[in-house]
Amino acid sequence: MNSVKLKQAANLIRKAKYTVAFTGAGISVESGIPPFRGENGLWNTTDPIFLEIGFFKKKPFQSWQKIKEIFYDSLSDAKPNLAHEVLGKMEKRSFIESIITQNIDHLHQKAGSQYVYELHGTYKQLVCTECGSEYDISFADLNYLPPTCYICKGILKPDIVFFNEPIPAFAKKHSFEEAEKADVFIIIGTNAEVLPAADIPVKAKEHGATIIEINIKPSHYTNTITDIFLKMKATEAMKEIGKLLYL
Repeated sequence: MNSVKLKQAANLIRKAKYTVAFTGAGISVESGIPPFRGENGLWNTTDPIFLEIGFFKKKPFQSWQKIKEIFYDSLSDAKPNLAHEVLGKMEKRSFIESIITQNIDHLHQKAGSQYVYELHGTYKQLVCTECGSEYDISFADLNYLPPTCYICKGILKPDIVFFNEPIPAFAKKHSFEEAEKADVFIIIGTNAEVLPAADIPVKAKEHGATIIEINIKPSHYTNTITDIFLKMKATEAMKEIGKLLYL
C-alpha cells in the first residue's frame, strides 16, 4: 500500500510548481533528539517551568542549568539523518522551495537546506535580554552560567521561543506566506499540537495545496486535510521518495 502512495507522492512533488515542507520533532527523533511531548517526551520527566520566560527572568541560573543539560550537552553532537539530507537534496534540485520547522536543532541547515523558517527559534543563537544583542552559541562558555552579554553584561538567553513568548514575527509571517504559495505541502513528524504552528498546514490546504503527511501514527491532520498519508518513519519515507526523484 505504501509503495503506491510513495509513487503518488513523488509524482506530485515532481509536477508541483511550489512545494513546501513542514517538520516537527518526529523528523529529528531518528537523530537521537527526544520530542517534548508524547511517549518518551521530555515533559514526561522534566518540569517545563524552566522554559517559561517569567521563571527564566527570575531564576536564570537554575533555568540555564537545565537548558544546558537538555539542549547544549546533546544537540551540539546531533547529526542530520537521511530525512534531513533528502530534503537538502530536494532543495538543491528545486523539488522543494522551503522548510518550515518547529525544531530548534539546526539540523536542516546542517543537512544543506538554506531556506528554513524556524518557528520556535534556534539553539545556535543567543540573545541578550537587556540590549537585544545576538551571539552565536560559540561565543559563550557554558561552564560559567548564566552567560552574559559582552556589550552590556545583561543575561543571554537561547534564541528559542519560551513559554509565554510570541513566535518570531519574521518566521511567522514568512511561514504563512509559504503555506499560501504551496501547491504541494509535505508534513513530516508533527502532531499539530502547538499553535500557531498547527494552523500553517491548514492555511496551505485552504489555498489549494495537496497535503502529503509522513507520520508514524495518525495526527490531527490525517482525517481532516491530508490527501496522502504515509504511515512511516521520516527516514524510511524520505529515502524512498528520494529514490523515486532520482536524488
